[in-house]
Amino acid sequence: MQNINDVILKSGLFTEAQLKRANSEQLKTGVSLTEVILNLGYISKDALFIGISRQLGLKYLRFNDFPKALPKFNYPAIQFMKQYNLVPIGKEGEKYMIAMSDPTDTYAKEALNHFLNSDFTVYLSSPEDIREAISQYFENSSDSSNLMDGLHEDEAEIIDDGSEEYVHQLRDVSHEAPIIKLINMFIIKAIELLASDIHVETGNKQLTVRYRIDGILIEAETYPKKLQAAIISRLKIMSKMNIAERRLPQDGRIKLRVSGREIDLRVSTLPTLYGESVALRVLDRGTTSICMEDMGLNMNVLDQIKKLINMPNGIFLVTGPTGSGKTSTLYAALNKINSKDIKIITIEDPVEYAIEGLNQIQVKPKIGLTFATGLRHIVRQDPDVIMVGEIRDKETADIAIHAALTGHLVFSTLHTNDAPGAVSRLLNMGIESFLLSSALIGVLAQRLVRVICPSCITHYYPPKEILDKLIQDNEPFAAFKGAGCDACKHTGYGGRMGIFELMVVNEDIKTLITNKASTDELRSRAELSGMVSLRTDALSKVTEGFTTIEEVMRVTKEEDNDDVLL
Repeated sequence: MQNINDVILKSGLFTEAQLKRANSEQLKTGVSLTEVILNLGYISKDALFIGISRQLGLKYLRFNDFPKALPKFNYPAIQFMKQYNLVPIGKEGEKYMIAMSDPTDTYAKEALNHFLNSDFTVYLSSPEDIREAISQYFENSSDSSNLMDGLHEDEAEIIDDGSEEYVHQLRDVSHEAPIIKLINMFIIKAIELLASDIHVETGNKQLTVRYRIDGILIEAETYPKKLQAAIISRLKIMSKMNIAERRLPQDGRIKLRVSGREIDLRVSTLPTLYGESVALRVLDRGTTSICMEDMGLNMNVLDQIKKLINMPNGIFLVTGPTGSGKTSTLYAALNKINSKDIKIITIEDPVEYAIEGLNQIQVKPKIGLTFATGLRHIVRQDPDVIMVGEIRDKETADIAIHAALTGHLVFSTLHTNDAPGAVSRLLNMGIESFLLSSALIGVLAQRLVRVICPSCITHYYPPKEILDKLIQDNEPFAAFKGAGCDACKHTGYGGRMGIFELMVVNEDIKTLITNKASTDELRSRAELSGMVSLRTDALSKVTEGFTTIEEVMRVTKEEDNDDVLL
């Protein structure tokens, strides 16, 4: 019997190159082929599943086509439904109706047949819509209010008297089933919504959980103050932290498997006025692209970066604020040059994704393994390429510069607003200008902008007052935005892409660096040499229908209006 890959191949919706790329990504991530194709942006969800439905002769159902509620009968386990992306959606007489994202999965169908002890009709639906249905049918009934009812008042509220008994009470309550379910629920929900971060914040009267989705924080849940100690303690136990220590910040890590995907949560606690707050960074390899062609780079910049990362030596920097995708860009660059004939060593904090063929080191400051000490020893290991997670101080910068000058290709990140600003930052750290000009080969500044939802994209004419803030030649032109639909949870956006500014260090730039020229002088010379600013790159993505003017203003608001022309 044909499998889903064969069906997609016969659909004629994709080129051979696109399918080869999708199959390669599937092998790396373990995510279903349909989800990989959608993540790569080759086609809309509806177009993909309509094409599959025609090949299989099955009816395609969207989430809106599902019934609002299900009749009562014996359902499969939620974990089974999530693992195989299927959900019962009702009965026709004595025959069950089952929505599946992969109707060619014979094992899942045989298991269902055995469980239901009955025939069933299969309908085609997307994994996203099936997950939404599972959540609505089977998980909303176990929401936080019901879970909190499972906690007795005297179990939930514990008075902190600083004693050893208090710590024991915390540990006991954090192992209560309702607390475990509560935390599992908001973590799984965050992962399914593709949140990059989960913020558990303590207030005067309540505990608030917020998700960062596509760079924007949204409030997800609020809990009574009485649950604060139990929730925070449970998260600390899961992260292997010391629950008795509440005065100092702590760091930890949680490893999970959700719907067959390996998920890492990087956890940080911080003591605040009303108790500890917790931030969890979601590291999901299945949703992260490590291919340069998928990052949103225009072809000219992509070609220049490929030349830079294939140079025999020098230092290449990626700059931008926290959460702008710098590490993902470095992974993509390393993945591009990774081969059996070169040795690549990285030192990171933390190692976010393991890549075959790389020697990756985790920073451990408690035992003295910092970026600087690790980098000093890496150089003695005869590497061809070195990646330093971040240049934070003069010592690390010095070693990285000297490594670049002694025949190594060095990649690293730096926190600056733009590409020319990286030079000033390193000079301010105390790096000699003549050394920097000899070692630096290029700087890539980047941000992430939200992408317009392809299911509800529409064009409109932006008002003149908005154009006046962005461009000089503000003649009316058609821009794009998302109207809001079920697919994007009525936000108008779905996913993010990069905007970039690449400064290639040519002879003119080298001379300016040696002479300690200002950032403005470096920018002017770089733009004369062909550098496209962040805002100009962002505006080009507006005219191409990828993002909105509002996103450009939000992400590039620090730039001057005078620099921009459309």
